[in-house]
Amino acid sequence: MAKSYEQSGVNLESGYEVVRRIKHHVASTHRSGTIGNIGAFGGMFDLASLNIKEPILVSGTDGVGTKLKLAFALDKHDTIGIDAVAMCVNDVLAQGAEPLFFLDYIAIGHNIPQKVEDIVSGVAEGCRQAGCALIGGETAEMPGMYQNGEYDIAGYTTGVVERTRLIDGSKVACGDVMIGIASSGVHSNGFSLVRKILEDNGLTQDTETLQWLLTPTKIYVKPVLDVIAHCDVHAICHITGGGFDENIPRVLQEGQAAEVIEGSWEILSVFRFLEEKGHVPHREMFNIFNMGIGMVIVVPADEVKTTINILTQHGEKATVIGKIVEGQKNVIIK
Repeated sequence: MAKSYEQSGVNLESGYEVVRRIKHHVASTHRSGTIGNIGAFGGMFDLASLNIKEPILVSGTDGVGTKLKLAFALDKHDTIGIDAVAMCVNDVLAQGAEPLFFLDYIAIGHNIPQKVEDIVSGVAEGCRQAGCALIGGETAEMPGMYQNGEYDIAGYTTGVVERTRLIDGSKVACGDVMIGIASSGVHSNGFSLVRKILEDNGLTQDTETLQWLLTPTKIYVKPVLDVIAHCDVHAICHITGGGFDENIPRVLQEGQAAEVIEGSWEILSVFRFLEEKGHVPHREMFNIFNMGIGMVIVVPADEVKTTINILTQHGEKATVIGKIVEGQKNVIIK
């Protein structure tokens, strides 16, 4: 027992207990290519086991942002890890990459083993949904940096795609069709505004509303990889921070615009709620939130039916939400 360190606010024994508690969560994410066990200095993965001729590695890192404040308010920590995984794996998926492994970083004021286990259990659940292995991570106990009961979480993932199957938007053409896949809610973007709306309306302690908003981010990996395997996908957009206006133009070429037909999909009630309670201009909502569409797949018109059929077979709600037209790399909402 390092008594001097404990007197400074760091409990090494709690850290050891965390490792014991999370081992079975980590083991549940094992997949082909995983090497070694938790506890090594670095996470390892055998890329050769995938039999890819020209592998392109695609990496992404992200956090959960101020959505964490809702988890603190509810003292509910077993889903926030799903968000951390989702924000990373959905990003690399947009290049056509299959997420291979994930690492998490948890910074916490005081190491409470049960709380950390809850967080990691969510990370493991996200990894299982994405089909990637949780091969390492770090829990940093930092008294004085975080208020009692608070923490931060960030994640990192690496995926792989065959060079010839890399999706970079270069094939996008006018006349292509945009297929939107339903989101599960607000996901993990725009929560600074969400929390302000809650505060302005006296809802910061409303358990039902907080639970509604804490719904974890949807992970699209398995259904979208199936689409990629069977269809000619020209582009994929992960609708994250900046909503439609900042994310869809990323895949447009010069002289192209995205024409989105409002009413072609269900705008979830949570967005109607936020728009009304926050007095947010309707068009501005599309520049902040996903508005019920978490992922957009761009395909030629003759691939639409097959794409939607595959997504439907996976239980996803998918619909045509618009098309690529001539324009100035912007989003037109009609």
